[in-house]
Amino acid sequence: MPSAGVAFAKVSYTLAGGHVLLREISLELEAGKTTALLGRSGSGKTTLLRMVNGLVVPTSGEVRVGGKVVGAGSLIELRRGIGYVIQETGLFPHMTVERNAGLAMELAGRATPESVKRAEEVLGLAGLDVAELRGRYPWQLSGGQRQRVGLARALAMDPEVLLMDEPFGALDPMTRAEMQTMLRGLLERVKKTVLLVTHDLDEALYLADRVIFLETGAVVADLASGEVLGSEIPAVKQYVGAVHRAVKI
Repeated sequence: MPSAGVAFAKVSYTLAGGHVLLREISLELEAGKTTALLGRSGSGKTTLLRMVNGLVVPTSGEVRVGGKVVGAGSLIELRRGIGYVIQETGLFPHMTVERNAGLAMELAGRATPESVKRAEEVLGLAGLDVAELRGRYPWQLSGGQRQRVGLARALAMDPEVLLMDEPFGALDPMTRAEMQTMLRGLLERVKKTVLLVTHDLDEALYLADRVIFLETGAVVADLASGEVLGSEIPAVKQYVGAVHRAVKI
């Protein structure tokens, strides 16, 4: 099991104009488990996630990864231990699939044969045919394939923590379902500490062990995924009701 859990201790974030995005959030994310953040747009989900790798600095409070305070040491070293997957993948269009997947190792000064071998491993983990795709460029791939390469790149340094910000939001429903199935199987094998931001309730319930609901920058519910649909917490009932409306034919 990985040793790196994530903890938020009375974390707040206020914009220069005085608008409060996060309000004294205290959470401990268990190592090796997947936690999903749900809530309306603007509820603070991505801001909270980006504090884990130091892209956002709390106005007050602190974030700890593996017991170490984010910002107290080297951000480069911190980020080498954290994989980051975003909706649009962020792949470099002039680099092949293989080089995109191994780029983190290349930047860390790992020898080319080592980075190539690791790229093959993680591309395979993400369910891609390495022999067929390694020499292609991102623009030659489908949306689902690009997202798999982005996931492979995030895993290349074997991080203990994996941040995923709406990773499948741009995909069609069928491709999204395929990616969710792939990801669930992968996470069961690699046992990372995962923080997943999503608007998709069913995605959160399928992938996460725990679901946290944010509303106007505050935690309004913190539940095991199996408790969500039967919850009597008003904010949770409202979210579930908005997603699972009866379909009239």
